[in-house]
Amino acid sequence: MTSIHDPKPADQHRRQFLSTSAMALTLAGAAGWFPAIASAEELDSGAAGAATDSIRPFRVHFSDAALADLRRRVRSTRWPERETVSDLSQGVPLATIREVARYWSTDYDWRKCEAKLNALPQFMTQIDGLDFHFIHVRSRHENALPIVVTHGWPGSIIEQLNIIEPLVNPTAHGGSAADAFHVVIPSLPGYGFSAKPTATGWNTDRIARAWDTLMQRLGYHRYVSQGGDWGARVAEAQARQAPPALLGIHINLLLNFPPDVTRALALGEPAPPGLSEDERAAYDTRKALSLGYLLEEGKRPQTIGYSLSDSPVGLASWLLDHDQHSQEQIARAFDGHPDGSLTRDTVLDNITLYWLTNTGTSAGRLYWENAHIAYKGEVKGVPTAFTVFPGELWRAPRSWVEKAFTNLVYYNQVERGGHFSAWEQPELFASEIRAAFRALR
Repeated sequence: MTSIHDPKPADQHRRQFLSTSAMALTLAGAAGWFPAIASAEELDSGAAGAATDSIRPFRVHFSDAALADLRRRVRSTRWPERETVSDLSQGVPLATIREVARYWSTDYDWRKCEAKLNALPQFMTQIDGLDFHFIHVRSRHENALPIVVTHGWPGSIIEQLNIIEPLVNPTAHGGSAADAFHVVIPSLPGYGFSAKPTATGWNTDRIARAWDTLMQRLGYHRYVSQGGDWGARVAEAQARQAPPALLGIHINLLLNFPPDVTRALALGEPAPPGLSEDERAAYDTRKALSLGYLLEEGKRPQTIGYSLSDSPVGLASWLLDHDQHSQEQIARAFDGHPDGSLTRDTVLDNITLYWLTNTGTSAGRLYWENAHIAYKGEVKGVPTAFTVFPGELWRAPRSWVEKAFTNLVYYNQVERGGHFSAWEQPELFASEIRAAFRALR
């Protein structure tokens, strides 16, 4: 068993890591993953004494006391009165969050999520002075293409768990061996098991550079990147930086609007003249969105953070109040009618991960960090692929995507999926990734 403080040189670490990964996957079978070793409760001490470029196995475990405390806090919630409207205009309805709390404190089992995570190869490594947690699953197929997949807020690595198997084992999911990927899924800084920054500066530009370091450290000298939500901004930053190893990116949320659209939205003005029908629809949808979390976390993440760290139900309602489409999906899940893989258990897996790691505040700071990054214009050079999911915050017109990314090599609109498309529709999401990068292999 390799120690998490193993001081071996980086190259030897990488060779041993890759060979161990391949051997373990062979022994485990096509869908098998070997267990990690270190503990979630060693987060604060795990980096001490470790070589800064070492890769340390990681295992998730929280104490029974921590889980009992969570249930106690949920049951002792002091509830407000019901909302005074019949829609979602005042936020998460009382009936919805009461059902979330009931299931969370009675039937939900975090240990199942722990077991699922610990069936995957998980690791920690230090980059630019910060510890990063990541999942790394290598395909058994030859010439598999390495991919780094980045989650967003209010999500986590939980979003991407069900796309791993279709990507590493495509022949069992409608693809060919030539479509296989080696999959790397890191936790953003301040999210999940990654360390919380103690100083400013960890914006998406810096994260993009860290991801290139991570992929190089894993021995991948050619790779692609995928992201939605904050992950889309990270992938965009990677494309701007254009490290030699980056072959291309795939994103599913457009955050880089044309300048006249950005200006009109910022000033609350009518749509700019000359927009096409789909451009006008996207403009009107974006303008109508009420993104309270964006304003609060972009301005005062510390203020809202005290509530998120103290009340599980407060944290849950904050994370659920992202957008109307996903909030309606989650409400249906707790009524027993989930959309795809977006079930009440996986929703609570994500929320419980935030609670147990106490990352409600640190995750929200990414909005504050990126509020200080200026608009940078179009992205040139790096091949870019884009998928439009119908339930996304807004449906990005091809014309806008082409203006934002001048080397657009793939654009597709699909019939299912929303903001959490990888979570909700993992098979469809994986098929889009395969199609997007097929020409870049």
